Amino acid sequence: MTTGAAIYTDRPGFDRRMSKEEINACPMAAWDGRITLIRDNKSAEHAFISLQKEEIIGFDIEIQPSFKKGEKHPPALLQLAGENEVFLFQLPALKFPGLLRRIFASREIIKAGVAVADDLEKLSELGRFTAGGFIDLGRVAREAGVKNRGLRGLAAVLLGFRISKGCQRSNWGHDHLTAKQIRYAATDAWVGREIYLRFEEMGFTGEHLSAAI
Repeated sequence: MTTGAAIYTDRPGFDRRMSKEEINACPMAAWDGRITLIRDNKSAEHAFISLQKEEIIGFDIEIQPSFKKGEKHPPALLQLAGENEVFLFQLPALKFPGLLRRIFASREIIKAGVAVADDLEKLSELGRFTAGGFIDLGRVAREAGVKNRGLRGLAAVLLGFRISKGCQRSNWGHDHLTAKQIRYAATDAWVGREIYLRFEEMGFTGEHLSAAI
């Protein structure tokens, strides 16, 4: 453990896995900043201008759930969180614009999320792209000695709050997302960025890029 990490090791999640009950006892938090929903190329261009200035981006996707055996759906929503704004890309309307592929390929912009390899594989169903600068927070957690490695558990252990999972299995393919869905999706991406920043504070980023994709 580095000196920066030592201040966290007395918390549940390091010496043992934080329990579901302990996570549920944490206060709820959600992203309360600007959210931009993107359905057309003009809006995607605005997002690209903003995102290419970021050094760290929170990354997540949402997929419409399957309720029949063998039924599969491609990703419906891509969430990218910068410092002051979260962008939600409605992929059925946009497909996978070239501007997004440029962000994905950049090794100068860190994209941080949980189970990143799985999400990138699902996004590849929409078209070929090069992935660079992606960090899997679950893998960083393993290096840091954190026993909880999902997004909700990491938020509780490292940030001291819990996030809602209430919209996880909602209809992400719908043209008009609800306010609750939008806030939920933005929060997941924002939390990914915040967890990365906490790991950076602890000294578990930078040279620890075995978690990079």
